[in-house]
Amino acid sequence: MIEPSKRLRRAVQSNDASLVRRIVKSHPGLIHNPDFSATGLSNSSLHLAASLGHLQVCKTLVSLGHELPTPALNDNHKTALMLAAAAGHTEVVLFLAENDPTSILRPDSRRRDAIMEASMGGHDTVLQILLTYAPGGAQNAVQNSDVDGNTALHFASSNGNLLVLRTLLAAGADPRRENVWSWTAMAYSATVQAEVYLKGLVSEVEKRRRIKSDTIEGKKGGTVRLVEDEVGLAG
Repeated sequence: MIEPSKRLRRAVQSNDASLVRRIVKSHPGLIHNPDFSATGLSNSSLHLAASLGHLQVCKTLVSLGHELPTPALNDNHKTALMLAAAAGHTEVVLFLAENDPTSILRPDSRRRDAIMEASMGGHDTVLQILLTYAPGGAQNAVQNSDVDGNTALHFASSNGNLLVLRTLLAAGADPRRENVWSWTAMAYSATVQAEVYLKGLVSEVEKRRRIKSDTIEGKKGGTVRLVEDEVGLAG
């Protein structure tokens, strides 16, 4: 006879949501079922399901109370949302982010969050979902840094994730932000292409901010100044 804990883990791995529900209903104390094996990192049932992108199993576990009263953490203090974001499982990320937006910015043992995980992996759609639901707004969310001072932009740059770079800059990430070694995201560019692309994006963002600022100042100063600014830009 296979132990219930093993049966539950196999049911999660095989994406059998109905079997997961039956086992947890019969053995409610097993809902988290942490993996204490040498490489398991004490990942719970939801950690495993999220890392594999098994949406229905994730929904089943959450409905049974897996994340109450707080999200389950593994040995590295990572949430299931972080693992889903790192793997690029869009539907699972959307579900978990909607279920508990506060978990989006929850830091792990190295102060990294789900936004950093998505940026590191180059998962732009996942990143956009997280920024949409992030408490306090996207601009605040992209300012966070890990224990080494690295922001999401540092991770995106060091891995050459071009789409993610654009999304982060549009959200308000600071390209001149330095980590504890005084390195900016641009200094960590994975390739020459990524460095050139990032420089171009930074110039584009700064230009748009200048135009926006000039337009606002023009409105404050009156119609004549605004017209003059527009003529200067056209030239």
